[in-house]
Amino acid sequence: MEKKDPFVYAHEREKDIVWMSQNTNQLETSSKIQEAMLKALKEGKHNLYPHRDGVLGFKDVLLDDLGLKDNYDALITNGAIEATYTLTRAMLSEGDNVVASDPSFMPIHHQVDLCDAETKEIDVYKDPYKLTVEEVNEAVDRNTEMILLIDPLNPLGTSYTEKEVKGISEIAEDNDILLVHDITYRDFAYEHTLASEFVPERTIFVYSFSKNVGFAGMRLGALIMPEEYSELLHKYRTNVLSANVIAQVGGKKALETKEEWLPNMLDQSRKNQKIIKEAVDQIPDIHLPVYPSNTNMFVIDIEKTGLDPQKVQKKLLYEHGVFVRGGNYLSNTAGNKFIRVSFTVPQEGAEKFAEKLPVVLEDLR
Repeated sequence: MEKKDPFVYAHEREKDIVWMSQNTNQLETSSKIQEAMLKALKEGKHNLYPHRDGVLGFKDVLLDDLGLKDNYDALITNGAIEATYTLTRAMLSEGDNVVASDPSFMPIHHQVDLCDAETKEIDVYKDPYKLTVEEVNEAVDRNTEMILLIDPLNPLGTSYTEKEVKGISEIAEDNDILLVHDITYRDFAYEHTLASEFVPERTIFVYSFSKNVGFAGMRLGALIMPEEYSELLHKYRTNVLSANVIAQVGGKKALETKEEWLPNMLDQSRKNQKIIKEAVDQIPDIHLPVYPSNTNMFVIDIEKTGLDPQKVQKKLLYEHGVFVRGGNYLSNTAGNKFIRVSFTVPQEGAEKFAEKLPVVLEDLR
């Protein structure tokens, strides 16, 4: 089996790989988005720095997307991961803790570590496969500075009901702490409630353009906060000259045209979900803990097969050109039980995965 680093291997063969490892979105959106970016490029917009607060009008469109016209500000960042870095650096110090889930998007947990703070990880790899109000309430203590609510949840695909968001919001209110609502996958959810409906003065949103509009390579995100936190968070920004100007032009156009492209993109995404679900149901000893997914990914539990998720990842990639992710990247406790598979790929990619997965599992057995 090929020994080269899987990401190097995949990038070298980028056009031949079914890229299901990083939740990137390769589905069609709107030609108007590319046209706007090409126009900006031809006009030489990239020769100048953008305004420190972003391309004019972009922030307004972004806040409108969440219905947050009053008392909120946005910090435009180079991807959502820069947003969470800024937030943790500004708000955390030694001895603090953050209540979060496991599995989770672990790079945020690593950022907490950099602040000499602690992530109190609640095991959610069990029904209902998400944080419960009771678990969060029990985990919060006098050193808790924030609750990290990734909603919908990477990697499990679960989303929180209005009642659950309200309950977790009330915990933040009662304990005088922040609620960080990471809404990276909001546009994929069947239903979604913003925590700002309940605690607007305590809710800070993490926003990404990598998944909904497929801008992973453009590196565009935002930190959206109540105005009272604006001065502090802008002080800790790592880029005082804002983010990629061409990406911002595209992001603004994407939000302005969202009603035109989002329904078709979701339709294809959910067709791909069904293709993978039908394949999984035919294979002994594996299952989807959560279906349907409210994100653009599945966790496929393979624990009963006794197989190593990393070996499944490598065999799919090196022998069949299908790149998925072993669970160790996403969980400190359950990473040996599952693979994560994103399905916002062309339909033929989902079909290829559905065809090759049983072959790989049978070979490894």
